[in-house]
Amino acid sequence: MKITGVRPWLVKSSGYWGEYLFVEVTTDEGITGWGEITTTTKIANRALCAILRRIDAIVVGEDPAHIERLWHKIFRSFTYMGSRGAAVECVSAIDIALWDIRGKLLGKPIYELLGGAVRDEISLYTHPDQSKFTSKQGVIDEIRAIVDSGHVALKFDPFPYQRGGREQTEGYLDGSMTRKDEREAAELTALIRETAGPDIEVLIDAHGRFDVPTAIRLCRTLEEAGQIDWFEEPVPPESYNALKQVRDKVSAAISVGERGHTKWDFVPILEGKLADYIMPDVTWTGGISELKKIAILAEAYYIPISPHDAGGPINVVAGAQVMMTVPNFYRLETSEWDLSKYNDFITTPLDNSNGSLKLSRAPGLGIEMNRAFLEANEIE
Repeated sequence: MKITGVRPWLVKSSGYWGEYLFVEVTTDEGITGWGEITTTTKIANRALCAILRRIDAIVVGEDPAHIERLWHKIFRSFTYMGSRGAAVECVSAIDIALWDIRGKLLGKPIYELLGGAVRDEISLYTHPDQSKFTSKQGVIDEIRAIVDSGHVALKFDPFPYQRGGREQTEGYLDGSMTRKDEREAAELTALIRETAGPDIEVLIDAHGRFDVPTAIRLCRTLEEAGQIDWFEEPVPPESYNALKQVRDKVSAAISVGERGHTKWDFVPILEGKLADYIMPDVTWTGGISELKKIAILAEAYYIPISPHDAGGPINVVAGAQVMMTVPNFYRLETSEWDLSKYNDFITTPLDNSNGSLKLSRAPGLGIEMNRAFLEANEIE
């Protein structure tokens, strides 16, 4: 079997980002594999599409079974660009697609090829739709809907964006937060804790946008307000020293890693005891191959792994396939508790009833993409 092509699919979505970026790898035997990248900005998605069209020349004619060798062939082609960012995200999508092909060829789900299942289903944490937080009752209704759906863990960002509401990519300028917005964040956290009750895990996402003293202050404030279960990305990811300063001064568990690219980014976090949880994203950190390796590294330190998800259905399922085989798994993230937004993209809806994802025993990723819908919604 030989690879015949790599095609990016940038398609419109009703989800938060407005579009998803899928990647299709085709072969000369008619078996097709699918991956995903879906970054958080439209300009990044388009840049990745351009890179993927160039990568096509690197892998066409190769045997798709040589997953590890192809991972390194693509990765090392970008050596002078560094090991972070766009290059690794392209590797991620192709790696996921190659595992999908391998599973389809052998007639087995990917988790069976990674050592077999250690659990029957995948525990989830999810997000409220914060666009509904326009009133106290709106917050209460949304949190109750999550609890009623069977989820026992939820995550949200309680902090208003500063400087006139700039988008997340511009969120870090001076890393500060006004006292007024800090108070409102504490009030929201307290309300969510009260509504969810004592048995629900409440996770806080700071989106890596605070300086050291601000992050420490905000975390302590929310610890008092709402018995939080983790404080995620308190500072930008570039400085491990900044992360250590925050970790040394707060009581809440620290979670980091969605912006970590490859196992090499996670070694200093684990060796430096900088986090209680790590959360690599399978579509950004290096794909299924790398997520499995990172999980094994974390297992040696007894650190739970909780894959990040900010994208489409392939992101969720690819992470779940790996976590089926991982002893030190905590929970898998889903961007919403109602996953029906994915139904148009795949032929069979995902089952996340009672707050856990049930994977089918279908080969590969276990899902089939709806090509007709993709074609109708492709962005030029």
